[in-house]
Amino acid sequence: MRPRGRPRKYDPDTALEAALGAFWDCGFAGTSLEDIAEATGMSRPSLQAAFGDKKAIYRKAIARFNVEFLGTLEAALFAGGSLEDDLVGFYLATLPTYRTGPDGPLGCPVICTATVEAAGDADIRADLAAALDRIDADLTTRFEQASEQGALAPGADPKAYGQLAGALLHSLAVRTRARQPDFDAEAFVRASVRAVLKI
Repeated sequence: MRPRGRPRKYDPDTALEAALGAFWDCGFAGTSLEDIAEATGMSRPSLQAAFGDKKAIYRKAIARFNVEFLGTLEAALFAGGSLEDDLVGFYLATLPTYRTGPDGPLGCPVICTATVEAAGDADIRADLAAALDRIDADLTTRFEQASEQGALAPGADPKAYGQLAGALLHSLAVRTRARQPDFDAEAFVRASVRAVLKI
């Protein structure tokens, strides 16, 4: 039997990926529905019928990004190597994404756009907090594993280590977007991991 109704003329994942690109480049406030329509090749009525208003499109695009990106980071973090190697791999796994951009690196689309809106929008603030909580939880779990293996100093708090390691991730995202001419991301990652593990 043929499905009822008119077939979709768009792919939701492709459309959300294109919408994310528009937000990533110009931020939430700096991106209009016209910009999203141009990026996706969809009309404004079609966009809104498929995804809702601008904020709904943004939240869905970020949620889709988080599923894939955080999954990649988790695979690197729990790769089964030493704690140092897994942490370095975790950070280096971000760089292909953070360096994305037609005119230069754009950093992380969540850290570099949602933080701006979080102060005034409870929904986006909750989305941002949930993403940070997931990263903290993953890092905490990895440090708990290291603690059980005797790879952390006695009495070390895995949760505090996890939050510190998360802060390094956020710094990497911001510094990448800032395009500091003397910033060496790989060297920053390796030195930061060594410094954290010496605490």
